[in-house]
Amino acid sequence: MSNELWRMSAGELARSIRQGDVSSREVVEAHLSRIEQANGPVNAVTVVLADTARAAADAADATEPIGPFHGVPFTIKENIDCSGSATTQGVPALAEAFPPVDSPTVTKMKAAGAIPLARTNLPEFGLRISTDNPLRGRTNNVWDPTLTAGGSSGGEAVAIATGMSPIGLGNDIGGSLRNPAYCNGICSLKPTRGRVARADSLPPQDPGLSAQLMAVGGPLARRVADLKTALSVLAGYDPRDPGSVTAPLEGPPPTRRVAALVTDIPGGPIGDSVLDAIAAAGKALEAAGWQVIEATPPELQLVNDLWAYTLSFDLEFTLPLLAEFLSDDAVGLLERLIASYPSSTMPAQLANLERRRLERLWAEFFVDHPVVVGPTWANEPFKHDADLDPDTGVETSTDRLRFITPGNLLGLPSVCVPTGIAANGLAAGVQIYADKWREDLALEAAEAVEASRGIITPIDPR
Repeated sequence: MSNELWRMSAGELARSIRQGDVSSREVVEAHLSRIEQANGPVNAVTVVLADTARAAADAADATEPIGPFHGVPFTIKENIDCSGSATTQGVPALAEAFPPVDSPTVTKMKAAGAIPLARTNLPEFGLRISTDNPLRGRTNNVWDPTLTAGGSSGGEAVAIATGMSPIGLGNDIGGSLRNPAYCNGICSLKPTRGRVARADSLPPQDPGLSAQLMAVGGPLARRVADLKTALSVLAGYDPRDPGSVTAPLEGPPPTRRVAALVTDIPGGPIGDSVLDAIAAAGKALEAAGWQVIEATPPELQLVNDLWAYTLSFDLEFTLPLLAEFLSDDAVGLLERLIASYPSSTMPAQLANLERRRLERLWAEFFVDHPVVVGPTWANEPFKHDADLDPDTGVETSTDRLRFITPGNLLGLPSVCVPTGIAANGLAAGVQIYADKWREDLALEAAEAVEASRGIITPIDPR
């Protein structure tokens, strides 16, 4: 059995440990062996915390369960503080940047009994939707090594998709939890802004305005049930993040069980495999008792533009400081993004007024459409480094993010869930939005899709 433990979900592993069917040490050893076997072709795991993981597993086996993830290993993106390992941000200058304390999310996972197993790869400062950096190298898509793994939590998604980890932590300011979940065929949850506390112990401890408004932390896993458990663990106020809150995890039943399918978004056509995934999700929801209609939320083009401007406002200020730590390719990409969305064409006061107006319009839309199902990426994963092309790279990124940006700009929760394997042999999937604080509705709909369409990972790297 121990040879197959890496195939099990976090919830299954936790139950087996609680019931005494397997020890935490056996579970950790199985995942350490899987990392040794599977990491080479994909380069998802950057640092293995073998000694501390084994010691924590032995301690877990000697005590009564302390939480829902007791004895279960988890992995952590390298821009999240985990004491005893560096928060590298994917740049050589921070290779030895050891945090004095854990981030709130790591603290809460440990309090729930989970065991840090390894760190995972990301692009430089998380500022690309493809995972590559000068310190750790490139992470490959688990379904096709010539394609991007997505980003910025690309290493985390690939580690989970290949069975090197059952569950992990990432973050999301422009789809960084959702992009790689889609690319590699796993689940992820981007919570409501403020639901999960975020804090850094290394300077600068206070993030820029775009991160304050749009960045969130969240879990990645192979099962929607694991996302639900992780949300119950991670949610809540922490004084290190003054924007965090403690709020109910469930709300009243919707007056209308309507799921809106989004099959047309500004900026160009949606890829055929993506449309097929949306249709499959719609059929699954219809079978589960939802009324399924086609409808598009308000002013998607403006949502996309305001997301880009909001990010660009900060980059104009910070890029001169970041440039000394970044590769020339990364600097060039960010310079082209700033040039495409200069602050001179969008006054910050107008941007904030428009963001508030859009939040109101979307909240009104959710009254009649409690869940909204659409593409994660509008098109399929791209070839490595296509996002760095000096002529088309910005468009390569922004084209795919045309339905990602509402979650960040408007602070909405979203669940990514696979729908199967497309005709092209790649993972297919959708994302499901709900109104603020209604992760429960998005998770319910995602579970219905998962139950109908099945689970496609873990797999061996291809």
